[in-house]
Amino acid sequence: MSEPMLVTKELMVFYENALAINDLSIEVKEGEILVILGSNSAGKTTLMDTISGLILDTKKKEDRKGGTRITIMGSVLFEGHDITHFDPTKRVKMGIVLCQERHPVFRESHVLENLKIAGYLVPRETAKRRLKEVFELFPPLWNLRNRRAGLLSGGEQQMLAIGIALVAGPRLLLMDEPLLGLAPIVQAELASSMKKIRAQGITLLVTEQFARPLIPVVDRGYVVENGMLVFRGTREELKENPEVRSGYLGI
Repeated sequence: MSEPMLVTKELMVFYENALAINDLSIEVKEGEILVILGSNSAGKTTLMDTISGLILDTKKKEDRKGGTRITIMGSVLFEGHDITHFDPTKRVKMGIVLCQERHPVFRESHVLENLKIAGYLVPRETAKRRLKEVFELFPPLWNLRNRRAGLLSGGEQQMLAIGIALVAGPRLLLMDEPLLGLAPIVQAELASSMKKIRAQGITLLVTEQFARPLIPVVDRGYVVENGMLVFRGTREELKENPEVRSGYLGI
């Protein structure tokens, strides 16, 4: 049996004396779509920032200005390597890419410019191929390629945010609440796109608060409350659990 692609071991994250992640251990297998379910302030974004390494940048900034003290305990392993102290750029080069909730790189720049900027770390021909793949995945972006990112609708901005992450060449794509605040039809389209992304050989770790649109496409899931793991299971087990159904599926 092969080792998981990503593992967090007994992860704990403190902001001053507030505990954001509490002894959280999860595993992500290569080739799957895994969802982390949780309400607001459950620790989902902190978890994604910790896996991507962004929290280390935040910690450095806070340390320099004497602000909030951030403490990280436990470990993050990627393909058996301990990356707990790797900076975000090194993790991107390894294939760990975070897609934050509707955050185009430059709101004043055009869609195409945003996508090209995302490919600055890779060879030109590779970036061109990935651009083509993004436009095939999200045809509306091709028609909007010369529009400023800040003028896009919420759904279009989310497509762009995912496209930016894909141009960077992820092997593990982290998606932090990609469906938040979007119309149901757009949520369904984006959920469907996750299966197409997986078909490209990319593993997905997705966080969400309301999971109904995601259930048809995910393989497994974890439920986190107050930074702690409270339930784990397959797609079917998530659907059948009464607390998950009422809390995260709206059933």
